[in-house]
Parts: sequence; structure tokens; C-alpha cells
Amino acid sequence: MTQQLTTPLSTPMTTGGPHFLTAATHSYLERAAESLREAITSSSVPERYAHAHVSALRATAALLAARARPVMPTRRRPQKNAWVLLAEVAPELSEWASFFAAGAAKRAAAEAGSRRAVTEREADDLVRDADRFLALVETSLGLTEHAPIRVA
Repeated sequence: MTQQLTTPLSTPMTTGGPHFLTAATHSYLERAAESLREAITSSSVPERYAHAHVSALRATAALLAARARPVMPTRRRPQKNAWVLLAEVAPELSEWASFFAAGAAKRAAAEAGSRRAVTEREADDLVRDADRFLALVETSLGLTEHAPIRVA
């Protein structure tokens, strides 16, 4: 049985600063940064888009690992995807959650190798957006945000 993650929306959670973050949180942040680096260096437009989207997904996982608390369900509930959980756990990031959720189908098409799934402009824009999002997650966790990237 899988555990669902939840946190009371009426009670803002504080992480207690970077010294209290779990190893999983730090690992997800590092993996998010690595995906972002892959997006920046990729010459393939679909790969650039997919890596940027995965970076945002991993940044979301870091935030969920830090803020969400597992609860044992009393009855079977449908599982929620990371973007839905992000909006619940960090309502201040709900617009970002909606934005990245809307790009999930494009990411899947890009990962499947579709050359027409996204344009070069969309890929470059998503790399910049994923970079901004990672910085927001870092600061919301009490960390110093990384230096912003430069995308042509």
C-alpha cells in the first residue's frame, strides 16, 4: 500500500532552515540542478524541453520531501500527481503547478522523440522557467538560490 503525502493547508510548515532538510530533499535538489544543466547543454530541442520539465518535477519532489507528511489513508483514495500535491502543500506555488502540469503532455511527446512536440522557443522558455522555479523552491526551503542561468 502506498502512502499519500499531505499537510494541513491552514498551517504553514516551516522547514527550520537548510540544516533540517532531509537527505532526500538535498538529493532531489541536486538532481533538479543536474537536469537543468542537461537542458542547457542539450542541442536537441525536444531533449532540452524534457530535461527542463524534469528539473521542475525534481524541484517539486524536493519541496514535497521537505514539507509533506505521510499519512495512512483510512480508505483508498486516488493518487495525486506531483503538480496537484505541490498546489496543496505549497499554495503559493499553485500557478507554477498549473503551468508545469499543462506541459506534461508535451514533455511526454518530447521524451518519445517527437521533433514536432515543441518549438525551440518553447524549449528555451521552459529552461528559463525551470531555472526560476528551482530558485523559488530553494529560497522557500531556506537555501540560497543558485546563480541564474543564461539561455540564448
